[in-house]
Amino acid sequence: MTTLVFLEHHEGQLLKGSLAVLSKAVQLGGEVAGVVCGAGIGEVATQAGRYGAQIVHVVDHESLKAPLPQPRVDALARLVHDKGFENVVFAQSVLAADVAAGLAARLGAGLNWDLVDLELADGELVGKRPALADSVFVEVGWTSTPRLALIRTGTFEPVETGGTATIEQADASFEDFSTAATMIEQAHAEAEGVSIEDADVIVAGGRGLGGPENFGLVEELAKALGGAVAATRAVVDAGWYPYSTQVGQTGKTVSPKLYIACGISGAIQHKVGMQSSGTIVAINKDPNAPIFEFCDFGLVGDLHAIVPKLTELVRARRDS
Repeated sequence: MTTLVFLEHHEGQLLKGSLAVLSKAVQLGGEVAGVVCGAGIGEVATQAGRYGAQIVHVVDHESLKAPLPQPRVDALARLVHDKGFENVVFAQSVLAADVAAGLAARLGAGLNWDLVDLELADGELVGKRPALADSVFVEVGWTSTPRLALIRTGTFEPVETGGTATIEQADASFEDFSTAATMIEQAHAEAEGVSIEDADVIVAGGRGLGGPENFGLVEELAKALGGAVAATRAVVDAGWYPYSTQVGQTGKTVSPKLYIACGISGAIQHKVGMQSSGTIVAINKDPNAPIFEFCDFGLVGDLHAIVPKLTELVRARRDS
């Protein structure tokens, strides 16, 4: 089995999600290669060897400098055609989703998305994805090769193997329509500290906070724990907190070691985004809140009194 992993990068570093998917591909066995697209990215490609890539194909071209999907579709289509890869795997992101969809259309290939697992069954690749509002899991497959798979964020963790990869330069040609779009400006959200996708500790706030002015309670606890702040959909829809922090079915999927939910009821739409957390702590004044059915530790009470006290205790423990 031959597998190609699309390795997305930003500011000179391969993204954690891409490295996690690469690690999973290595665990499945067979020949595993990565592909890095961009301009002046030779040093970035070498990072993949530490996570098990045997070969990294580098498509270095000025047309790939901006994070636009269509030139990457051209580059991957040629690489898959020339090398005959049976599987092409992507870590979920806005760019990767566009590239995967475009590549599937270009190659006439099957694409399974929102996958939370990949495994081999009788020598065939099988994917697992949630269905019915994430209440069940179904197995999905492909009828032909190449098989394209898009993996949900936070599903796997990167695993270093300590190896090195052979770097191979790959040629690319671009369709006229692929280079017709030009990126004029790229906006970046202002953020401090670790992102919620990479954080080991997340403190999340819901409507139980009562208003945006009370998010300071969540921020102080997260700061004391060295973690990140997240929010529910209702909160971000109300404009209390940025959309980039949303966890849930229509937001991001996270898997920190510790997840503290403050004033969050625990509806299924939020649960699917954080249920793989190592330890879940819930603080809610409603003893019948659904989150108490799946959390590890639950505190029934007023979060406005509990959270500041918890922050105080954490700081005292840290300073002792």
